[in-house]
Amino acid sequence: MKALTRTIWLLSIISMFADVASEMLYPIIPIYLKTIGFSVVLIGILEGVAEATAGLSKGYFGRLSDQTGRRVPFVQIGYFLSNISKPMMVVFVYPFWVFMARTFDRMGKGIRTGARDAMLSDEATESTKGMVFGFHRSMDTLGAVIGPLLALLFLYYYPGQYKVIFLLSFIPGIFAILITFFLKESKHLVKNTTSQKGLFSFIHYWKESPILYRKVVVGFLVFALFNSSDFFLLLKATQAGLSDTWVIGIYVFYNLIYAIFSLPLGILADKIGLKKIFISGLLLFAIVYFGISISTSPYYFIAIFFLYGLFAAATEGISKAWISNLCDSKDTATAIGTYTGFSSVATLVASLAAGLVWQLTTPAMTFFLAAAGGGLSLIYFLFLRSETAESR
Repeated sequence: MKALTRTIWLLSIISMFADVASEMLYPIIPIYLKTIGFSVVLIGILEGVAEATAGLSKGYFGRLSDQTGRRVPFVQIGYFLSNISKPMMVVFVYPFWVFMARTFDRMGKGIRTGARDAMLSDEATESTKGMVFGFHRSMDTLGAVIGPLLALLFLYYYPGQYKVIFLLSFIPGIFAILITFFLKESKHLVKNTTSQKGLFSFIHYWKESPILYRKVVVGFLVFALFNSSDFFLLLKATQAGLSDTWVIGIYVFYNLIYAIFSLPLGILADKIGLKKIFISGLLLFAIVYFGISISTSPYYFIAIFFLYGLFAAATEGISKAWISNLCDSKDTATAIGTYTGFSSVATLVASLAAGLVWQLTTPAMTFFLAAAGGGLSLIYFLFLRSETAESR
């Protein structure tokens, strides 16, 4: 595909290796945290605080990337910080240090996200954004298939040895960091000459951004307030009696579906409209969360996570492609960073609320409320007037 340039391939391969490292850990982190004394509420707080940290840093460093006219250093530093955080979680097992390690990981994600996605956007045209972001998500999620499989294979031979997996995950992360040194800055990158500085400087962009950008992001944020950490889905599977092997296996299956369908749905979105595909994803989310609130059978979970993979493929890359089409190219990192920043804060609220609802009522109520929130978001986008071709 001619639209997939050298930079797109490099960024996608980097993301794949980084996700192998991260996703070796993701399905076992809830299990590991419970073994060292974390409650469901504390896990919710941990994930929420980590995502909020990522959010603030995404907005700030996205703005800084646009202001300096640089992308590559942010990508390199971001992946470096995320990788060194992984062994920290087992070296220091006290809650404060676990919080610090998880925050380090999310800080790295915050530093690189806006710059990386701006690089992807700069390599695409309006008519290929869906395909480019879909391809990147597909490669990224391929890592999310390989990582849990490696963890599953290790746990098969060495049951319960979670700490060793944290240390092994450092290896693919090293490959990701090394490949970042092959990235080159775009020669056509234009600096954003605005002078606002400080951690919350990205908020100024919200005031001056295009009206349609704000309308679309408001819809995204309403949805984010109900879309808590995937940890709760994995905890529900564990609570339903699924073994560690089953939980990791289902998570691998979800990521496989996500990886397979991200590119085709991205190409389809370029043809029929990003908005239509995103709305379809919201419908799938509502179905998934309502379904998991009443699910008990392992085979039922397979169907649920199949649909959840389709939801992710229809929303993750599509949302960033949509946003990048609504802003000036010199503001791309800021626009994406501002959205992902606010979204991460919303995820903090969602994760805290999910943990409390789970603890005070029932897990089923947690997922039922999320399904209702997905339905509300869907209605919002159905009535959102599309003023540009790329959001039709």
